[in-house]
Amino acid sequence: MSKSRNATRRGARELAFQVLYGLSFTPAKTRMELRRAFVLSPHNTAMDESHLGQEPAGFAWELVEGVWSHSEALDAAIARFSHNWRVDRMGRIELTLLRLAMFELLHRMDVPPKVTINEALDLGRQFGTDNARNFINGILDAAAKALGNGQLSPAAPANP
Repeated sequence: MSKSRNATRRGARELAFQVLYGLSFTPAKTRMELRRAFVLSPHNTAMDESHLGQEPAGFAWELVEGVWSHSEALDAAIARFSHNWRVDRMGRIELTLLRLAMFELLHRMDVPPKVTINEALDLGRQFGTDNARNFINGILDAAAKALGNGQLSPAAPANP
């Protein structure tokens, strides 16, 4: 993967995290509400109200829409690897990062698990605490190992 594509994906992950984190306070009940939250996010400098009638595109939107669409299954997968921690007791930052990374692990076969984990840890470094990074790393590492040895099945691609 080229450096510019890597930088673009990193920015897309950051935008997706920011939109999803905002949705943890004011959830979108419909896809239209989700699209509106994405387009009007103050962090989405590429879009404004004039884009509301258009379907968003790009990696950031794929992540936001994918996490939103699969949140129950993602939470179940996170719960499976978060020993002694219930999903509903996790901090919003940590849970948002875990959902985003778990979506990539399970639905984005074009992204190697190590890249997904490293990106989640980088976002955790940027937005979370030192303890959060260890927590996130432990859960994602266990999920990646389970994925690698067939104990966790990847889903069909979310956006073929």
